[in-house]
Amino acid sequence: DALQYAAEPLQSDREVVLEAMRQSGLALGFAAKKLQRDREVVLAAVRQSGQALGLAAEALQMDREVVLEAVQQHGLALEYADDVLCQDREVVLAAVRQNGHALEHAAQPFQRDR
Repeated sequence: DALQYAAEPLQSDREVVLEAMRQSGLALGFAAKKLQRDREVVLAAVRQSGQALGLAAEALQMDREVVLEAVQQHGLALEYADDVLCQDREVVLAAVRQNGHALEHAAQPFQRDR
């Protein structure tokens, strides 16, 4: 995670951060806050590591496409999704297909629908 040790101007440089996301999605935690709200940057991060959803701005944790990408890569990322998306059948199924334990983070009706 070279971004962790990068100077602040590099942590704010969109192109540098995008490249860093392709190497380690969890480096999103070291990116400037404005880039944690950047949809393209966050998509790159969750495609590399679904867990990066937990580091994304709240608005992007409500973005269906971003959340779907995250849970397809790491089902347990459903934990970081907005409650509305934890009730979305397609999102929950994608998460559970990737990791059955993701059901723990789904809305109650899905937990009973075993």
